[in-house]
Amino acid sequence: MGKVHERIDDRMRAFLLAQHVFFVATAPSGPDGRVNVSPKGVPGAFVVLDDHTVAYVDLTASGAETIAHLRENGRITLMFCAFDGPPNIVRLHGHGRFVTLYDDGFEELVALFPETRGARAVVVVDVERVSDSCGYAVPLMEYVGERDLLPAHMERKGVEGRAAYRRLKNRTSIDGLPAFDMDTEPADDVVASTT
Repeated sequence: MGKVHERIDDRMRAFLLAQHVFFVATAPSGPDGRVNVSPKGVPGAFVVLDDHTVAYVDLTASGAETIAHLRENGRITLMFCAFDGPPNIVRLHGHGRFVTLYDDGFEELVALFPETRGARAVVVVDVERVSDSCGYAVPLMEYVGERDLLPAHMERKGVEGRAAYRRLKNRTSIDGLPAFDMDTEPADDVVASTT
């Protein structure tokens, strides 16, 4: 049954890195606002930096709830489920921060990941609690392959297209909190040349 671990040891690291998908949960502070859960499934999107620190690449997508919540309070939980092999669920509770593509240190962090097309940030989590539980109720599922859709879609948009998309879709959370609002507006001459 459930157990709390002192750290992410080699056995736990191997389990985490072997999973094809993991889930990220965050929430705003206070009684209002929506809890968010995001699936992450791009191969190689997750790394273990040390026994108490993990990171994942955050790709440009239709929302930025995790970034909004991290900006407000930093609370984050990552959950990994075994959909094949022995049943197991691992939760990593901690505090997260994000390093955007505009920040110092981004290039060093993003280099840890094999897939970076459309990357807007790297989320780094200082893990304060590592626990596992039985996973007896998680179904057995067969892995049949990846969908190379989001990275390819964002690659086709190009640098300015991704920035424009983020300005449109990622500036605020669904609850109106500041989210990924780091993209500056294009210069007037660039706008004029594209209209």
